[in-house]
Amino acid sequence: MASCTSASVKAQDDQVLVEETLSARTLILNRPRQLNALSNQMVSRLLELFIAYEEDPNVKLLVLKGNGRAFCAGGDVSAVVRYIREGDWKLGAKFFAKEYILNYVMATYAKPQVSILNGIVMGGGAGASIHGRFRVATENSVFAMPETALGLFPDVGASYFLSRLPRFFGEYVGLTGAKLDGAEMLESGLATHFVPSAKLSLLEEALHKEDSSDPVTISSIIDKYSQQPYLKEQSACLRLDVIDRCFSRRTVEEILSALEREAMNKADAWITTTIQSLKKASPTSLKISLRLIREGRLQGVGQCLVREYRMVCHVMQGKLSKDFFEGCRAILLDKDKNPKWEPSKLELISNSMVEQYFLKVVDEEWEDLKLPARFHLRICCCKALSISF
Repeated sequence: MASCTSASVKAQDDQVLVEETLSARTLILNRPRQLNALSNQMVSRLLELFIAYEEDPNVKLLVLKGNGRAFCAGGDVSAVVRYIREGDWKLGAKFFAKEYILNYVMATYAKPQVSILNGIVMGGGAGASIHGRFRVATENSVFAMPETALGLFPDVGASYFLSRLPRFFGEYVGLTGAKLDGAEMLESGLATHFVPSAKLSLLEEALHKEDSSDPVTISSIIDKYSQQPYLKEQSACLRLDVIDRCFSRRTVEEILSALEREAMNKADAWITTTIQSLKKASPTSLKISLRLIREGRLQGVGQCLVREYRMVCHVMQGKLSKDFFEGCRAILLDKDKNPKWEPSKLELISNSMVEQYFLKVVDEEWEDLKLPARFHLRICCCKALSISF
C-alpha cells in the first residue's frame, strides 16, 4: 500500500518540477506531450506548493513556466469528459473546484508570481498566469480562450480578467476565441512585459539572484530585458473602433448583425474571420459567455469564480445542454470539427434558458464553491488590466 502511495506522489511531482535558488522558486509545468494541460495531479501539486511557499519566509518570489512549446494549453478536458462518461459528473466538478481555488490563491497571493509565457497559453493556462502579478510574453506566445468552440465558456476567472480589458476587447476575445500573439497580449494588458525568448535565460538568472519580494524591484529587473514589440497589420488591437461598435451591443445577435454590416461596408479578412468564429461556436455558449463577462465587470475575482463554478457544474451535469460533450467529441476526440449544437441557432435560446446557468444546481449533495479565507487580499492585475489602448 505504501509503495502505491509513493508512486502516486512521484508521478505528481514529475508533472510539476521545482527549482530552488536562494529565495526564488521556479515551478515548471512538465507534461510537454500534452502541451502541459493541467491534470488533477498538477492542480493539486501547484496548490500545495503555492500555499506552502506563501507561509515560508525564506521564499520571496515564484516563477512559473512550462516545459516545451507551451506554457499551458488549458485544463485536461478529456479527463473531465471521461469522468462524466463513467457516470460521475461530480468528479469533473471537483476538478474545476480545485482549479478555481488555485486561481483564487494566485489572484490574492502575497508574494510576486512571474509567469513566463513562452508558448501556448490557453484556457486553464490563462487562469494559472493572468491572475499573477507579472506575465511575461515573448514572440512565441499564443493566447486564447477557445471555450465557446467547445460548448463551454471562458472560465478560470476569465469573467474577471476579460471584463477588465480595455473597452470591449474582452467580449471580443471571450466570444470568438481569437488567438493573440505576444505583442497583442502586452498591448491589451494580458501581459505586463514582453521579453524576446533569447533573453529569457538571462531574465531568469537575474530573478534567481534577487533576494526580494518587492514588486517594484521585480518589475525593474524584468524591465531590463523587455522591449516594445510591433503589432501586425491584421492585429485586432488596431481595430478597437470596430470592436467597440460591434461587441458593445446588448445581445449576441446584435453583435453578429453589427459585424455583418461592417463586412458589407468594408472588405476586411479580420471581420470575416470574426464572423465565422462566432457562427461556428455553440450558440448557448455564446449567450452565457456574454452575460458572464458583462456581470464580471462589477464583481471581484472571488465572486466571479463562485459564479463560474455554478455554471460549470450545470455544464458537467448536462441537463441544460449537452453542447460541451458534443464540442469535445468534435474537436478533441473524433476531430471532425463539425459539432452539432443543440439548440442550433441563437434565436432558439431564450433569456430564461440562459438564466438557468446562473442559478444554484439542484442536487442535495451539491454546494457552492467555498473559497479559502485569505489574509493578504490583493486584487489581481487591476492596474495592468485597466489600461487604455
